[in-house]
Amino acid sequence: MKFNKVLKNLSTYEAGKPIELVVREYGIDPKEVVKLASNENPYGTSPKVVAKIENLAKNMYLYPDDSMFELKEALANKFKLESKNVIIGSGSDQILEFAIHAKCKKKSKVLMAKTTFAMYEIYAKQVGANIIKTESSQHNLKEFSKLYKKHGADVIFLCIPNNPLGECLDKDEVYDFLKTIDENTLVVVDGAYQEYASFKDEKKRICPKELIEKFPNAIYLGTFSKAYALGGMRVGYGLAKEDIISTFYKIRAPFNITTLSLAAAIEALKDEEFVKDCIEKNFIEMKRYEKYCQDNGFEYIPSYTNFITILLKNFISKNVAQKLLEKGMIVRDLTGYGLNAIRITIGTNEQNTKLFKLLDEVLEELK
Repeated sequence: MKFNKVLKNLSTYEAGKPIELVVREYGIDPKEVVKLASNENPYGTSPKVVAKIENLAKNMYLYPDDSMFELKEALANKFKLESKNVIIGSGSDQILEFAIHAKCKKKSKVLMAKTTFAMYEIYAKQVGANIIKTESSQHNLKEFSKLYKKHGADVIFLCIPNNPLGECLDKDEVYDFLKTIDENTLVVVDGAYQEYASFKDEKKRICPKELIEKFPNAIYLGTFSKAYALGGMRVGYGLAKEDIISTFYKIRAPFNITTLSLAAAIEALKDEEFVKDCIEKNFIEMKRYEKYCQDNGFEYIPSYTNFITILLKNFISKNVAQKLLEKGMIVRDLTGYGLNAIRITIGTNEQNTKLFKLLDEVLEELK
């Protein structure tokens, strides 16, 4: 069967390996498997959200409220916007797809950092767009500017902070860059990890209301998958001027969020204390990883997220990740991103202690 030619050489996204796979392939007790690969909140979901879902489970036979009124109102209130400035997606991933389909076609130009979230490139290539990348792996806005002046762009992706590396641009330098961008270029500011970055350093905080008022061609993306601990519910959102949001709605399929996902997100927004507590714990544990790297001579990228990327010089990251996997510890090998590195989600104190122990064992075995 013949398919769209642009799909022929397109790679599929490689997600973090699930716990179930490790149990099946290596016969490890599920209770002994630790997943530190997908940047999920290791402290689980807010008990208030769990209680809400348990109560609503009986309503699974009903279609969700496709207006998503309550969640849109809650987000609008949180960010001091209006409901018309909000669109909900099945994860912020889906809104990335909306952005590409709204702005791009064959030979459109999409600008991004060399090493950033893989789905930017995948979605762009699905429509035949040309990808323009900086030479630097991390976000270098001088390089972005140079490439933009030379090639232009229909869409620019800024991952703030950046996944899978963890570095983060300051708000002021982002705004200075955006002042140079044409109003017909859509700028996607992916804030999936903004809760972590803004907690660690106020200079990193991107205020969605300020962003879209200063730059009407920008859209801010947020998610409930990370700090709000709802990765399995698939809820994300976009915040932008009404003309962008109304255009994206023409692409959105009906009922793209489940009844339970909507309820979980609404309830999660009511428990900000839980989120704050999880983020505080994250950065306490992050210091342990930084010390581990320093004590063992590993280079790492200072992170403004809930993960840390460790660069390996004397070991092959693919082998390290595989050996850890065989011991029931799932981390993310970044070979697919062109890096000899592993990305590790910052877990609980107990999980991190186990990671350090197993990593010591693996590195000794691979010497």
